[in-house]
Amino acid sequence: MSAEDLESALRQIGAERYHVLHPFHRLLHGGKLNRAQVQAWALNRYYYQARIPAKDATLLARLPTAELRRAWRSRLHDHDGDAPDTGGIARWLKLTDGLGLDRAYVISTDGLLPATRFAVDAYVAFVHDRSVLEAIASSLTEMFSPGIIAERIAGMLAHYDFVTPETLAYFTPRLTQAPRDVDFALGYVKQHARSVAEQEAVLAALRFKCDVLWAQLDALYAAYVAPGMIPPGAFVPDPASSQ
Repeated sequence: MSAEDLESALRQIGAERYHVLHPFHRLLHGGKLNRAQVQAWALNRYYYQARIPAKDATLLARLPTAELRRAWRSRLHDHDGDAPDTGGIARWLKLTDGLGLDRAYVISTDGLLPATRFAVDAYVAFVHDRSVLEAIASSLTEMFSPGIIAERIAGMLAHYDFVTPETLAYFTPRLTQAPRDVDFALGYVKQHARSVAEQEAVLAALRFKCDVLWAQLDALYAAYVAPGMIPPGAFVPDPASSQ
């Protein structure tokens, strides 16, 4: 494929498989979940957010040039910040705080669904084990994130009286950070995925990442929506939050 055709194929994967299409997200953004279900989402998603810097640090160590490392390390700054209580992870904890979750419990990850841990750990392992090209390609779900973020902010503020702009502070910076990251990653992939095998690997990497995100929502739906089977050890909401 030409570079332009490769980009089109990547965007088609997002159109078909990105987790904005998942029934759990339709419920979340449409105001159809109760406080307990939103808590479960934020608690489990914290693990994904917290492991993103580990994923990026793993890749950073493998990048062969200073130019590439300089480009990639901004991601670490975005999530970890440059001081305590700064960066994306700190902002996510403001969300869980605002939803009434105990911060120490969230950080401990003791209440995670098993599928959340398995899916996120699989993503970190993928970036560690696969080629640099595949690792960078797996980040390209960010091509689709500005749309889901804008929808999430508007929908949650409109429908949930327990959500405020302050608790959703994580999302606003991502509206500019994600496109910046995509410009680099997509440019890298289009330049370096030249053979059929390389292009197939890039497309497979993006499908894998979409599956990682989708699997997390499958687990949330099964545990906290229907049939409502919460695995042993996972977060059990306060009944008062389920009304």
